[in-house]
Amino acid sequence: MTHDPSRIGSSFRDPSGFLFRRDGVLLRQVQERYRPHYEQLKSSGLYAALTAEGLLVPHEERPLREAAAPGAAFVLQPELLPFISLPYEWCFAQRQAAALLTLRVQEMALAHGMTLKDASAFNVQFRGVQPVLIDTLSFERYDEGRPWVAYRQFCQHFLAPLVLQARLDVRLGALLRQYLDGIPLDLASTLLPRRSWMSPAVLMHIHLHAQSIAKHAATEGARSGTRPGAAPATARVSKIGLEGLLASLKGAVSSLRWQAGTEWGAYEETHNYDAAGRASKQGLVADFVRAANAQRVIDLGANAGEYSRVARDAGATLVVAADGDPMAVERGFRRLREAGESGVHPLLVDLTNPAPAQGWDHAEWPALAERGPFDAVLALALVHHLAIGNNVPLGGVAQLLAHLGTQVIIEWVPKPDPQVQRLLSAREDIFDGYTEEGLVAAFAAVGLHPRQRVAVGTSGRTLFRFAA
Repeated sequence: MTHDPSRIGSSFRDPSGFLFRRDGVLLRQVQERYRPHYEQLKSSGLYAALTAEGLLVPHEERPLREAAAPGAAFVLQPELLPFISLPYEWCFAQRQAAALLTLRVQEMALAHGMTLKDASAFNVQFRGVQPVLIDTLSFERYDEGRPWVAYRQFCQHFLAPLVLQARLDVRLGALLRQYLDGIPLDLASTLLPRRSWMSPAVLMHIHLHAQSIAKHAATEGARSGTRPGAAPATARVSKIGLEGLLASLKGAVSSLRWQAGTEWGAYEETHNYDAAGRASKQGLVADFVRAANAQRVIDLGANAGEYSRVARDAGATLVVAADGDPMAVERGFRRLREAGESGVHPLLVDLTNPAPAQGWDHAEWPALAERGPFDAVLALALVHHLAIGNNVPLGGVAQLLAHLGTQVIIEWVPKPDPQVQRLLSAREDIFDGYTEEGLVAAFAAVGLHPRQRVAVGTSGRTLFRFAA
């Protein structure tokens, strides 16, 4: 290795170690202070048990000379996941799955004489629809009688948003974009209706927990080194008590249900295609993905991911199925999980207001475009929603899509199409530039040109592949 290491922006809070890249390789430095915990993680059999079940990313140990800074005890090369999503980009079922993973890991840690010191949602990622813990340094030796220091953090990152989504409005999950260390429990308690006090789990883990935090605020504030979620120093909790706490949290999380409110079968748009037309479109999309030789694809406006699966089956190894509707993303995630499918990663993203780079110094959690580029961007029956539904000029649409990927596959919906006319039905048509010629010119301005152009059956729509 020749180049200087660069630290990952989000990896600076834990003195036990940090992530860095050198020559494009992701590495984790484990500091000397964490040695006893890391050695117990390995010697206790916990690491082997977790990786065998796919609950923790595996790693290999690298030579110590590859450390990025003084004080290293170990250098690890973790498995590289194909895509990184962030908790405020998850649907309800994704958050629920990540919460249950965290509790399962904590149960296994206790059984091996260890405990999770962190329960941050940012420590969980997805391999498709399967959650996995990515922070090897989240474990520490368990001392009998010590409370679970990550209890409050778990409630803020997982339980509170899930309860708010299930009992009030699924869109409240977006609060996690503002509250990066989880929704404050006093806020969750205030927002929840009075009837929620009748739920023993919500009463214990949110309402009374919030009151306890307020009661001990002065004490916790005086202990400058206290981690988020730490209990008062005088608290003593037996191992059996901890196991009971975990069982209670697991029951609370598992029992939550989000009712979508409408019949999902009626939600997915057919985009004016009959069965033959849809089959034709699927075939064309597959041909275009193969022509693009695309391994990494992002499907914008994916709905429940029908064409994301088409792209995957056409050879893409990763397809991010992004949509701004919580119901659509939920539906796609559940379908994939129930079918045991892989290769598609559902993502909740509002393209008109995607999350920017966030956190300390705007460098902890990257914007969506920073997690690319993709080999191909699918934008099927999407451009009219952006250009007419949201008044985004075609030049702006082209710039966004070109920023995300090196090739763009677009289903162009012309102005006479019923879906465009529906958007125009209640407003003045001020979109003189919304033409096929305008689309081609907009992409030419960002250096992309039509390499394929095929009419989609008799629909009047056209499929384009733009590339340099």
